[in-house]
Amino acid sequence: MQTILQKIREEKIISIIRSESISDLVEVVGALYDGGIQLVEITMNTPNALKGIEKIQQKYPDMLVGAGTVLDQETARLAILSGAAFLLAPTLHEESIALANRYNVPLFPGVLTPTEIVKAYESGAQAVKIFPIRSFGSQYIKDIKGPLPHVNMIPVGGVDTDNVAEYLNNGSFAVGIGSSLVNDLLISQKNFSEISRRAKRLVEAVPKNANER
Repeated sequence: MQTILQKIREEKIISIIRSESISDLVEVVGALYDGGIQLVEITMNTPNALKGIEKIQQKYPDMLVGAGTVLDQETARLAILSGAAFLLAPTLHEESIALANRYNVPLFPGVLTPTEIVKAYESGAQAVKIFPIRSFGSQYIKDIKGPLPHVNMIPVGGVDTDNVAEYLNNGSFAVGIGSSLVNDLLISQKNFSEISRRAKRLVEAVPKNANER
């Protein structure tokens, strides 16, 4: 588990992907890979998400492929057995954290308030997904890190190229980025070159000292 956490700490950017077909999914991941992204999250409400995780892991073995929208223990177990290296959830489900830890796979639950953050940490979460962050901004991460400096935080929902440096400079462990990097329109147009371009810009926007945190 520590190797996975270290890779996330180093790479910083988790691309959140939803796609209607496995073939498009593989193309999208290839475009992200070409742009320098090493961490991808396939949401479990993507059709054939488990097959997609397996296929991507086989084709890009040096990437970390995670599963998102993990709402319960059954989904967590299926994702892990399909090769997911990490899991993200929109909510806090303590039983799912316990199961993932049993398999030595980190699960990052969705939390927002200080009470939820501490509850997730005490339940064994190695990092927490601060969601949705859009209405609060990067200052919220800095404020929460004041009393809770020991908790690794991954803001999701509103992070993009323009503000990614702010979130990382204010103490984020990593960031999750969705539609500003990969969205339905780009996928339907098969505009994979644009996805690569956006990925490259995001990677370049990561502060040079971010990996030291």
